[in-house]
Amino acid sequence: MRIGISVCSSYGVENPRLGAQFMVERARAANAAALDSLFVGDHHVTPAPYYQNTAILARMLAEWGEKPAGALYLLPLWNPVLLAEQVGTLASIMSGRFILQCALGGDRRASRGMGVDPSQRVGMFEESLEIMRRLWAGEEVTHQGYWHIDRARIAPCPSEPVEVWIGAMAPPAINRTARMAEGWLASPALTVQEARDALNLFRQSCAEHDRQPSAVGIRKDVYVGATSQDARSAVAAVVEKGYRGFSEEALIVGSVQEVIDELSAYGELGYTDIIVRNITQNQADALGCIERLAEVRAALASPDASADNG
Repeated sequence: MRIGISVCSSYGVENPRLGAQFMVERARAANAAALDSLFVGDHHVTPAPYYQNTAILARMLAEWGEKPAGALYLLPLWNPVLLAEQVGTLASIMSGRFILQCALGGDRRASRGMGVDPSQRVGMFEESLEIMRRLWAGEEVTHQGYWHIDRARIAPCPSEPVEVWIGAMAPPAINRTARMAEGWLASPALTVQEARDALNLFRQSCAEHDRQPSAVGIRKDVYVGATSQDARSAVAAVVEKGYRGFSEEALIVGSVQEVIDELSAYGELGYTDIIVRNITQNQADALGCIERLAEVRAALASPDASADNG
């Protein structure tokens, strides 16, 4: 099992340079911890500072190594030609494999702010992914649909195929993922039992479409403390406020060994990738957590992890 990180992009800071600095420092720490992958998220029309994925990932890659990296993109909110170009450039900057995480996006305020009809999200998502894959392959694309595209071609194209992971939770979305993507990314809100049920559904959908996924991932919100008590103290305030609306059972909080034990349950189910998100926004605590993730990663690493990431 591989352990990656999705670095928080939202910071309640007065000086916007400080939030960007925090993200760069976390990428540097993740590289030092030998984590297996690096990601950032995607949100728009936000009232608080949210560092946009393409630009901040490009900066963070300067702190990263040769392992895979990527970003989440809510495809209906992006022009597919523009996004294909940005991914082509990011893939050229980095030495490792680019992984495109993508999803429909459910924030109606963001959709309206970006001029998108939320009722058309599914069709826009599928159309966008098809167009981008053709552009990355070097094709000239003319298309009439949600987007009106006339003889578009992009350069640079990625030097190796872009691996697509779709974040999906509802059964129709899981089925779509099995049909269209190389990998699946399960919701961080799932408990172990819920993650088992969702994975069984994904496997059934893969069998239906005769597809073999390259990655079966799940995001998990995690805090690794120096001790069990330290971990619980560090996140107590945010958990008491109802962290992200998740049940406490879905959060992974504890000492290094406790986190190893809890995450190993997902590996036993068949998940290949755990994408960690820091529960706390405190920078010192977040960096300490990432540092201790090195021990977690070493304990859970797949025997062929080097080959998988090289």
